[in-house]
Amino acid sequence: MTARLLVYTRTTDYRHDSIPDAVAAVRALGEYDVDHTEEPSALEASLDGYAAVVFLSTSGEVLTPAGRERLARYVDSGGGFVGVHAAACTEYDWPYYGELLGARFAGHPAPQPGKALVEDRDHPATRHLPAVWDVTDEWYDFRTNPRDQGRGRVRVLVTADESSYDGGRMGPDHPLAWCREQRAGRVFYTGLGHAREAYRDPEFVGHLGGGIGWAAGVAV
Repeated sequence: MTARLLVYTRTTDYRHDSIPDAVAAVRALGEYDVDHTEEPSALEASLDGYAAVVFLSTSGEVLTPAGRERLARYVDSGGGFVGVHAAACTEYDWPYYGELLGARFAGHPAPQPGKALVEDRDHPATRHLPAVWDVTDEWYDFRTNPRDQGRGRVRVLVTADESSYDGGRMGPDHPLAWCREQRAGRVFYTGLGHAREAYRDPEFVGHLGGGIGWAAGVAV
């Protein structure tokens, strides 16, 4: 059977115009049956049939209390969760979500070219990438360093080289993409994916696809 993904793109705050391109890119991976929705009720129903739930540039408060409970139960019981870009700007009022994702958005400079450093190349999201990855994106800063959370529970995959662009505020250790385990579940997050062009870039699409595959348990 083909693995199924639930791709959720609800926004109640800033909305990225790249969302349609991002959904199309996930569908074009060709490895999954993709259900795309912006309806909170979709997260209130059973999620057990999905290999992963993808929050794709969601923003603001996007879940009902029942949806929060269902998502937490799903991930803790072994489901996959993927957050892309503005997923870090989501569910600020729900402490579990901050733990799930690993860090929350703090701000960003203007979109610009820079260099991402691939710290861990033994992962499906990074194996295809060069050690120094030239990227044009909106370089997210986070309120906390996810590496400091939970005594090593976060596996950092990619960091931002703040010396290669203007406006970074996290210093020499600036995680940009990472993965972690949430009880029995798997979580992958990437801070990249701001612009429509990202979803036509084979390196970024490979990064995203590898992260989804890892969270969904179909790539190791």
